[in-house]
Amino acid sequence: MNKENKKILLSGVKPSGKPHIGNYFGAMKQFVTLQNEYDSYIFIADLHALTTVQNKEQMSNYIYDVAVDYLAIGLNPENITLYKQSDVPQVSELAWIFNCITTMPFLMRAHAFKDAEAKNKEINVGVFDYPILMAADILLPEADVVPVGDDQKQHVEIARDIAQKFNNIFGETFKLPEPMIFENVGTICNR
Repeated sequence: MNKENKKILLSGVKPSGKPHIGNYFGAMKQFVTLQNEYDSYIFIADLHALTTVQNKEQMSNYIYDVAVDYLAIGLNPENITLYKQSDVPQVSELAWIFNCITTMPFLMRAHAFKDAEAKNKEINVGVFDYPILMAADILLPEADVVPVGDDQKQHVEIARDIAQKFNNIFGETFKLPEPMIFENVGTICNR
């Protein structure tokens, strides 16, 4: 455990557009509220955004917007670890290792993949593999809790399953994180 014996919290926002009120109430507000209670790792999920944003200038602007908003809402870099996902190459490296122990039928159960498939969308490999990258995001910093909405709970469950499988193969390595779901946070549409 860390030096202050605080549990580790991990979460992030995907820079796939300008941050909106749904990002604030659904995630970012909780980061501020919890930053002193947990050893918080808050990141900008730029690798995840590549599934939809494939314009360098646009991506740079969105990353900047999320960083500015994190600071503007009161996240204190002295209290948290704030980083851009792509600045930590170990995340991608761990995702590759997880790819090698995870089966395609397991990933085919992911909600985002099933939804895209049901809508006959052309699905890039990044969308299919999204839960693997998220598992690496969660497990690398040894997160205890991951604040998510009900729609994201499955990603934490997938991370737990991957951690368990890795631990069974290679020995006890990863913690099994828990989802942190705020009951009072509803769904806010961005119209």
